[in-house]
Amino acid sequence: MWHDVVDLRDFYDTQLGQITRRMLRRGIRELWLNVRGQRVLGLGYATPYLRQFMSEAERTLAFMPASQGVMHWPAEGPGLISLVDETELPLPDLSVDLVLLVHGLESSEYLRDMLREIWRVLSSDGRLLVVAPNRRGIWARFERTPLGWGHPYSQNQISRLLRDNMFTPTRRAHSLFVPPFRSRTLLRSAPAWERIGRRWFPRFSGVLMVEAGKQLYAPSLRVERRRFRRPIVVSLPRPARPVARGTRPRSSL
Repeated sequence: MWHDVVDLRDFYDTQLGQITRRMLRRGIRELWLNVRGQRVLGLGYATPYLRQFMSEAERTLAFMPASQGVMHWPAEGPGLISLVDETELPLPDLSVDLVLLVHGLESSEYLRDMLREIWRVLSSDGRLLVVAPNRRGIWARFERTPLGWGHPYSQNQISRLLRDNMFTPTRRAHSLFVPPFRSRTLLRSAPAWERIGRRWFPRFSGVLMVEAGKQLYAPSLRVERRRFRRPIVVSLPRPARPVARGTRPRSSL
């Protein structure tokens, strides 16, 4: 089930949400250092992380699912966002180079259809970057943040899901190690938590980031042979012969 767009906006307006945006934006940037001349699409609620690419990318777009709702973005200038059905993206084939999926993998009720649509619109050498809550992290256990709703994933689960939908995972990263508390003192130390967590406790990050490319070959499918079953012949009882008048039927005794 998708989050409501108003709740997502309100979360990112808080101090905890601003720290979340800062840490994740840094992790996304480390994976996508150069997007010059690329066509970037954000799906889900990716607008807090797209602004850093607007001055470099050839084109930057944002799609929000109809079940989530939509808000104008960016605040200045013409809108670059649309309300869409995540299973039918209004884009032609091979029209996007980079897709950033945030607050989407854990929320969509039509996960495989959405991933197949992303595969369709990505160019042959395009890349998908999935940002999802970590099953082992503490953020997935607190419902006060959007990462506490929906279905969290382990790294192996995300990789298997991507492979099953014609993607090949290429790079992985961990982010958001600071606990999801509202203490100002704790939030100020978020960069230190990030450095320590990445070095010593990467499995317990709040968020997993997995980048994947398209598989351009068809996956091998196992076809089960149907065994031919011989029909079962059942002998029906024969009708009794009519008894002639004036005769008695023979006794079986």
